[in-house]
Amino acid sequence: MLLIAGTIPQEGMPLVAGRVRLEGSNLKADGYSFPRIPGTGAMISAALSATDYLGVEPPFIVVAGDIGKGDGTRLIYRYLSENVSSIKPDIVTLHYCQPFMNLLAQFLKSVEKSEKPPQLIADAGAMYAAKAAGLAGKFSVFTPDPSEIAFLADPKATHPAYISQHLFRSEVEDVPNLIESAYKYNSAASVLVVKGATDYIARDGNIMATVNYPDVPTLEAIGGTGDTITGLVSAFVYAGVDPVEAGIIAAKSNRTAGKEVKPTPATKVSDIIDAFPSVFKKHLCEWSNICTAPSRGG
Repeated sequence: MLLIAGTIPQEGMPLVAGRVRLEGSNLKADGYSFPRIPGTGAMISAALSATDYLGVEPPFIVVAGDIGKGDGTRLIYRYLSENVSSIKPDIVTLHYCQPFMNLLAQFLKSVEKSEKPPQLIADAGAMYAAKAAGLAGKFSVFTPDPSEIAFLADPKATHPAYISQHLFRSEVEDVPNLIESAYKYNSAASVLVVKGATDYIARDGNIMATVNYPDVPTLEAIGGTGDTITGLVSAFVYAGVDPVEAGIIAAKSNRTAGKEVKPTPATKVSDIIDAFPSVFKKHLCEWSNICTAPSRGG
């Protein structure tokens, strides 16, 4: 099972836990419908697009509304801590949550008690909490953007807002050095997929690949196109793809979908996501040794 957890910026949205599906232009799980907007919604939608194409079971999602008060984050972590052992996911991806280190640590203790602990993937607030709490090494994949890799590279920062100025100024040019520093200070997951003008995929301190084509600068102005990479990485890792290869496929898929859509600043992230099946059909065999998914799920 691929379990994806994160908050949705909707006040009053309850905890929703269940298999997700696409219904019209919205996502639906456990009887609750919500839009494919930037953030957790876009990540889930991208993952669902990939699992549908690969023929593996759709993600099980745990989401709740949170507009910055932390209420939804607390609901999510409480549910995960109490249920991860019985749900038995293979992969858990944590996304937009308030960076509560104590709640993340409590969840990871529950993970360690599981009969078969899942692989862990994180982005956004969950990644911030993991780094600040000294728990980054327990994760298989982080998917930071350039400012976030500068945060991971700063041993003193507890949040991206507090990055040392020299790291912030050099974030674009010095991504390879920042990656090296993140591993040096034990602030990185085993695999990093750094999203930016050039995408860097690293493992255990070594840059394994870079992706910079197609170059679609307009994608930078479209909210959610980093979230889609996290969703794609999660789905491909769940399908049995090595995390480094999953990062490469995700980066290429995102860029190629952007090229196909011919985006403007008014383009929505859902337009990019809707292009993924066509991209997979045309290019997946070219980019990897998988044309259909290994046997898993169902």
